[in-house]
Parts: sequence; structure tokens; C-alpha cells
Amino acid sequence: MLAGVQPALAQQKFENLDRIDSLVAMTVGANLGEPGGPAAPVDRRLRLAACPSTPTVEGPVLGAAMVKCDALGWRIRVPLVAGGAAATAGPVPRTAAVPASRFARPAAAAPREAVVRKGDPVQLMAGNAAFSVSRMMVADEDGAAGETIRVREDKKSAPIFAQVVEMGVVRIPGFNDF
Repeated sequence: MLAGVQPALAQQKFENLDRIDSLVAMTVGANLGEPGGPAAPVDRRLRLAACPSTPTVEGPVLGAAMVKCDALGWRIRVPLVAGGAAATAGPVPRTAAVPASRFARPAAAAPREAVVRKGDPVQLMAGNAAFSVSRMMVADEDGAAGETIRVREDKKSAPIFAQVVEMGVVRIPGFNDF
């Protein structure tokens, strides 16, 4: 009788990723690939512990939906396709005022209003159309949208260069599809 119980337990070991895809699509009101819908299915390599209750979906926030299992403490971000009312944040558009080099400051550009101030907590984001990761950091200097500034995790850690996206959000240069 114990041998018959083992396969049932093995099936419940990991969260059903198709269920997560469906929950996200229902919450944002758009299907996979549609404007405002998920950009890609949840990565099938993820092995999330099976949530004992239905995972919650929040958002869209910063161009992604947040799927959480409060009982187990895991959460993932599902990037959304830009163009829908749901996709609120996307890539920073390249304009003449944005420096070509990621470390250079514009020489003759008119000063723009800083949206991030030195000492502000910021969310550092990296990723592409299929995934994204984020981490809380602290800004080392003021920066307007599109500028590159230094951020760090704490006073003792080495600084990282990041591009200002909007108030409280910076991204690592090089992830242009984000």
C-alpha cells in the first residue's frame, strides 16, 4: 500500500507551472503574447514547492505580475508585454539626451530633474523578455531618467553602475530587451 502512495506524493512535490500561467493571464486580462499579457510562459526549469493554497497574483507592477505563495514564502515575477494598460513600465527609450556611453554624462544637454536622490532606496532590475530579477539597493548619487548612476547594497559593498528608469527603479545596462 505504501508503494501506491509514493507516486501521488511525487506529483504534488512541485507547483504546476501551467496553473501559474493561467492565473497570471486571468488576473491581467490578456493571454500569452497579447498586449498587457505575459511575455513568455513561466520558465519550465523552475522547481517551486507546491503551494498548499492557490498562489496569489498581484499587479501589474513595473511591467510584471507578481505571483506569490504566502504559505511557503516563494514569489516570482512574470514579465508582461508592453502596450496594454497593464504593462506600466518598460525599457527606457533611447533619445538624444541619453549618453551613448553608459558611463558618460551629457556635456551640453539641459539639466533634467533628478528622479533618484543620493541615499534613496532603489530597486535594481535585470532581465530580458523571458525573466527578470530585482534587488533593493541604495543610490550613491542623484540621477534623472536615462542617466547612469552608482548604486550599492550597503555602505561596505562595491558600487554598481545602473541606469535610472523611473523614481525608485534602476536597471543594469546591457539588458536592453527588458
